[in-house]
Amino acid sequence: MQLTRLAPSHLRPFVRLMWASSPGGKPAERPGVREHVLPTGGMHLVFRLSGPPLRLFRDDADAQGFTVGYAMVGGTRSAFFVRDVSVATRSVGVMLQPGAARALLGAPEDALAGRHTPLEALWGADAGFALEQLHGTDSQARQLAIVAALLSARLASSSLRGLHPAVAQALARMSSASANDNDGQAGAIGELVKQSGYSHRRFIALFRGMTGLAPKQYARMLRFDRVIGQFATAPAQRWVELALQAGYSDQAHFNRDFLAIAGMSPQAYRRAAPASSRHVRI
Repeated sequence: MQLTRLAPSHLRPFVRLMWASSPGGKPAERPGVREHVLPTGGMHLVFRLSGPPLRLFRDDADAQGFTVGYAMVGGTRSAFFVRDVSVATRSVGVMLQPGAARALLGAPEDALAGRHTPLEALWGADAGFALEQLHGTDSQARQLAIVAALLSARLASSSLRGLHPAVAQALARMSSASANDNDGQAGAIGELVKQSGYSHRRFIALFRGMTGLAPKQYARMLRFDRVIGQFATAPAQRWVELALQAGYSDQAHFNRDFLAIAGMSPQAYRRAAPASSRHVRI
């Protein structure tokens, strides 16, 4: 079962969503089973409370993989990653808002992007203390309250507060733009740079530092996110229709982006029929 909640109001500028999940009944072991985890365009803080530590693979051909740990930060990504799901686990996590990493984790988004970082490397001994507190209760509601309290304490001790105004303005414009605006085109990004009042290089650096992605990558993720969301509500609709509604220029453009981001074709994704839109068993 999974419990999903918004963060307390004072944390919402920094935390987009909080969740706690646990398998029903005794977890069944499925040796060798993996999944593609599709990117969300955001950063995640996760505490694993049962089973083995998180094990990742560099790609589908990697037979050995590597272990991350029980508390980790999943940096912003522009493509899928592969993880071991041979044992269902209990976990608690949050999805962070752009610009939250410095205040809550002590590092900028771009320093953590594209990889998983053990929380101990960022929080030191406090990472172990957090796990101890979370292990002290089986209540998912209580686990979420503990995480909220931990993040509140981090925020209270930080002098950093939220997004740079230029990046906040750009994100608002990108998110509110219609699908047919084709957000990722150079002209659209150029307009965002012009409106920011900064040089192109400075704006890109500010944007990447707050989101972990360059503006074009972020726009690409927004477009992909629209397709995944539309597919979840209308799985029988043709891909070409979903692609055009989301702002792709044509079917070939959509197919290239989908393969690069998800690690599989749209047809393979449909055949997999994932129960969760961003977790595809392979």
